[in-house]
Formats: sequence, structure tokens, C-alpha cells
Amino acid sequence: MLHLNILDEISPLKSVLLGTAESCGPTPKPEEAYDPKSLEHILAGTYPKEIEMVPEMDAFAQVFEKYGVEVFRPEVLPDCNQIFSRDIAFVIENKLIKANILPDREKEFEAILHVLDRIAPENILCPPENVHIEGGDVMPWNDYIFVGTYTAPDYPDYITARTNKAAVEYLREKFPHKTIKAFELRKSNTNAKENALHLDCCFQPLGKGKAILHKNGFLIEEEYQWLVDYFGPDNIFEINKEEMYQMFSNVFSISPEVIVSERNFTRLNHWLREQGFTVEEIPYSEIAKQEGLLRCSTLPLVRE
Repeated sequence: MLHLNILDEISPLKSVLLGTAESCGPTPKPEEAYDPKSLEHILAGTYPKEIEMVPEMDAFAQVFEKYGVEVFRPEVLPDCNQIFSRDIAFVIENKLIKANILPDREKEFEAILHVLDRIAPENILCPPENVHIEGGDVMPWNDYIFVGTYTAPDYPDYITARTNKAAVEYLREKFPHKTIKAFELRKSNTNAKENALHLDCCFQPLGKGKAILHKNGFLIEEEYQWLVDYFGPDNIFEINKEEMYQMFSNVFSISPEVIVSERNFTRLNHWLREQGFTVEEIPYSEIAKQEGLLRCSTLPLVRE
């Protein structure tokens, strides 16, 4: 049995589900794109290919092996993009919550049944249909659960608006002992540099009391300021629009001291090392073209 345990983003990782780029299918048509960055690469002819992405994910798996982490992978579905396992489910405490994702991604959840079978059925939660929620918007952080959301009336017009008001209420109801802190995110269907697809595209808490932030990703300045005050201005690595676009905030903590990062994130990786972190650099720039990176590709199941 898997005894799920996720209380934060940084405690030493024991078990994780890592997505797969195998058999990820042909380049989508422009009208099939889920986000502006993918669309940009589809139109430019630079959309990533399976042969380029499989080695990137293998490099990630090797880092997990190095640190003794148990790694599960989804069952490979033919012609299906299964890279971003964070989108299909996420864990808070001892509960795995199924994300109500875009309907045509439902089969991705079925591809992890071999993992779900190891979890006690009462610990798997399936929110009602009106609750739209994705793991990239949800961050357990000790007494808090940070949630990225978009609650304006034009929510249905944005394919990039993934987590709604009902989701925030659902988490409040399921985790009454936690403080649910919601943040309104900036959305754009057409401009990737003005679109925070998920909370982890503009914010990431790290070990040693540090955090990565991108101010423009937040619609409401007071909410951004709350995070600055919570972590302290001296502990924050503020990323610019270009770095947000490159997914600088979507790194992944294996422990409070060890962070997996993209090898081209020179400015960030230098800062992290200055702060005393061990940085495991891997190539991930092809996967990044789909507006997702390291955190998006992982579904942590057990941390110490």
C-alpha cells in the first residue's frame, strides 16, 4: 500500500509519479492547442517531438534514482500526451484528489490505475463536475493550501483558466483545518507572456524560506504583496516576463536542499547555489514549449 503524505512542496521525496513522453502523438493542429505557448510553437513549426522529449524525461527519472526516490510511470497510451501528470491529480495530506481536467484528457487518469490500486479507496477524492481544478494551481504549504484561480465572469472564455471558485470552496470543505489562500491569476488565450496558466507558472516556494515569484502573473497586487511579506523580500527571486515565459518558477524540490532545474536557467541556478542549494540541472527546454516544466511533470505521492 501507498501511504500518501504531502504537507508541503519541499520535504524529502519518497514516491512520485513522473509523466511519460512516449507515444505522445503527432503535433496538434492549431485549434487543438490548450495554451498560447503551445500554439506559438505549432504555428512556428518548432513544436517538440517525442524523440526530443523522451531523453529529457529520462534525465529527470535518473535524478530521482540518484536520490533513492520510488518512481511510478503512467501506462503508455498510444498517441496521447501524458507528460504533465500534475494536471490529472494531486495529493494533499493523505488524500489524492482527481482533477476535473479537460474532458479529452480523461483517459490519462485511467493510465495510472496501477498506482491508484495501491491507495486506500477512501483516500481518493473525485470532486463534483462543477469543481474545475488542476494540480498546477494547488500547493500545500504547512498550515496553508495556496490556490491559483480565476473568478471573473469571463472564466468560460479562457481555455487557460483552469481552477474556478467552486474548487476553492471544495478545498475549504475537505480541509477545514487548513487556511485556503487563493490568488487571482492573469490569463490570456493568445499571449503566452501575459498568461499564468497555473499558480506554479508564477510562484514556487522553496526550502530555506525562499521563493520564486513573478509579479505580473498576479491580477491583484495585494495578493502578490501578501506572498512577498510572507516569505520576506530578501528571500524572493523575482523573475521577469521572459523568465516566466521560459518557466523559471516551475522547478522541483526533491528535498529542502535539493532542487531540480532546467540547465539553461543560468541566473536562477546561480542564485540557488548562492543560497546554499544543491541544483540538479537537466535539459528540459523542449518540454517547456508546451507551457509546462518540471513541477508539471510530477505528481508527488509521499514526502517524509
